[in-house]
Amino acid sequence: MGSTQQGPVAIIGAGATGTRVARQLLHKDGLDVLIVDDGLGQARSAAQALGRNVAYSEGSIAPEGVEVVVLCARTSDHVRLARQSLDRGQHVVSVSDDVGVIRRLLDLNDVAERNAVTLVVGAGMMPGLTDVLVAHGASRFDELDEIHVAKFGTGGPDCARQHHRALKGACVDWRAGEWVRRAGGSGRELSWFPSPVEAADCYRAALGDPLLLARVHPGTGRITARMAATRRDRLSMHLPMLRRPHPEGLLGAVRAELRGRRNGAMEEMILGCAERPAVAAGTVAAATVSVILESSAPGVRGLAEAVEVVPFLHDLIDRGLRLEIFTGAGDS
Repeated sequence: MGSTQQGPVAIIGAGATGTRVARQLLHKDGLDVLIVDDGLGQARSAAQALGRNVAYSEGSIAPEGVEVVVLCARTSDHVRLARQSLDRGQHVVSVSDDVGVIRRLLDLNDVAERNAVTLVVGAGMMPGLTDVLVAHGASRFDELDEIHVAKFGTGGPDCARQHHRALKGACVDWRAGEWVRRAGGSGRELSWFPSPVEAADCYRAALGDPLLLARVHPGTGRITARMAATRRDRLSMHLPMLRRPHPEGLLGAVRAELRGRRNGAMEEMILGCAERPAVAAGTVAAATVSVILESSAPGVRGLAEAVEVVPFLHDLIDRGLRLEIFTGAGDS
């Protein structure tokens, strides 16, 4: 049945992202970790690969005695698993970027408050890292007019499948205080990411970022989210995936573009990060766990609502992420 040792953190899902979360928590934070996966063999392999005496078990539910549960399993399971963990009095961190899942997780606020625990939604690369980058950039503006976020690359196989589903799903944009639906796969835009990714065509998709960004920046006139896709991705988006996903995504990056007014002049700022998606998401999720264990308030929050942005970004840098900022000014 696997190791019986239990720690303060359970990671549900032993894929690329879950393994990265565990590595961070073990080596950076010195925490005991329990890896839980539907496949006992996969949980055991992940534990052995970490090089430490990590506990592991088969299933999808965190046992009693665990303080924080990190959801890295199939995104379709996050709502059910989050509710179960909240009802057990366990804090929850979800890395899902699925727009429907994020909506349903945000609806669990009453459950979290009733059990005096915290649920952090969108604590991955995007949403997650993008949210705190936007919050950091927004503090430099007197008025923020536009927020545009985009991502390149995918993590493990489940992330790749979600990327495929998102491209054909309905996109939601925030415009002047209202939600506007757009077709996935539309709105081609050439975006520049940090090196080595650089330029990539990005398209609208069913991404949850605007839902979380609008909670923090409701007065912003326009909020959009896009993801990079190839011509083949767009041609095959309504078909089943044509080839098996890579076990872990390789090249990845995110960017957040902000436009607004500062000291009477129009200004633009671009913030970004280039890193393998599973590594970035695992780093962000692990840093979120650290924040929750130190201090947390009951309820459901997006990442930018749950952390102190500047200290959190410094922690991500200490954990190995390289963040980049470009600023430019125009005429008033």
